Amino acid sequence: MKLRSVELSATVGHLSQLPTDGLPEIALAGRSNVGKSSLLNKLLNRRNLARVSNSPGKTRTLNFYRVNDLLYLVDLPGYGFAKRSPEERKQWGALVNGYVTDRESLKGIVQIVDSRHDPTADDLEMVRWLAYGDRPYLIVASKTDKLSNNQMNKQLPRAHRSIAEAAERTLEDTRIQPFSAVTGRGREDVWRWIGDTTHAGR
Repeated sequence: MKLRSVELSATVGHLSQLPTDGLPEIALAGRSNVGKSSLLNKLLNRRNLARVSNSPGKTRTLNFYRVNDLLYLVDLPGYGFAKRSPEERKQWGALVNGYVTDRESLKGIVQIVDSRHDPTADDLEMVRWLAYGDRPYLIVASKTDKLSNNQMNKQLPRAHRSIAEAAERTLEDTRIQPFSAVTGRGREDVWRWIGDTTHAGR
């Protein structure tokens, strides 16, 4: 997609604050510190639009990035090992679950996993939820620049098998898109999937 305009247009901490313009939305999900902000910055060709943090769980809101006045990319709070109180986790859970379950404008979900490691239990739980849902989804393996070709040829098939098993699908029906926020690997493929899923930019 050719980017003409990009802005952080809404920071949502309560479902009543969700945008009402009806533009299609693609959500980005992943465990804390998996590289969602770096992926977003690379997709949007902005260095610091989405803040990259070494502190897991920093994102506590749904952040809506408006692209070309055609669609939103929505950064979801990271799941996993965020060091927050049980009450905060409960509030986040209600916010995220309410959004991904009931939002009509949400057309698809990109789930990000770390290419360097096997998918976590939380990753696989998310895969199962996506597989039994009614929205399209794409699994993106981030940080591939940190792996040698030999390491990638070993690690990605392992992740592929685990994700296919969790989704109860064949390897052929399970897609994993390698991605690097450093080299740009996979950027155009992810945008192509977003365009096909939202029918935006055509």
